Amino acid sequence: MIQGVTVKDLKLIADERGFLLEILRNDDPLFQRFGQAYVTSAYPGVVKAWHYHTKQTDYFCVLAGMAKVVLYDARENSPTHGEISEFYLGEQARRLLVIPPLVYHGFKNIGEGLCLLLNLPTETYDYAQPDEYRAVPHGGPVPYDWSRHDG
Repeated sequence: MIQGVTVKDLKLIADERGFLLEILRNDDPLFQRFGQAYVTSAYPGVVKAWHYHTKQTDYFCVLAGMAKVVLYDARENSPTHGEISEFYLGEQARRLLVIPPLVYHGFKNIGEGLCLLLNLPTETYDYAQPDEYRAVPHGGPVPYDWSRHDG
């Protein structure tokens, strides 16, 4: 696994009224600090990739649908430089994925309905000077093929 990446399995507590899914607490060893909370969506088959941050750590949890989240370690001094990691998050895989700074990341909706991804980053988005560096999803600096591979 890419250095600095952490995955936490989440516990879903269900009863006849519905369910509760605890994602992150300030006394969790994974917690660093709160920047903001937001939800991004993707329609079936849509890829939202690539970007990385220089300061920000992301905390991804898919609330609805299923997503394949892919990470690429482009950090020159990292022992996992050049490594790619895939994670499946969502209704069939309740997990929290912690993505450190300088690691490219993106996701693809692999479900049949709308995918809702919650992010709880450590930094507040700065509209004047965003800590966000983007690359194209296909054929750019990240050597990854987003197409589905049956096999």
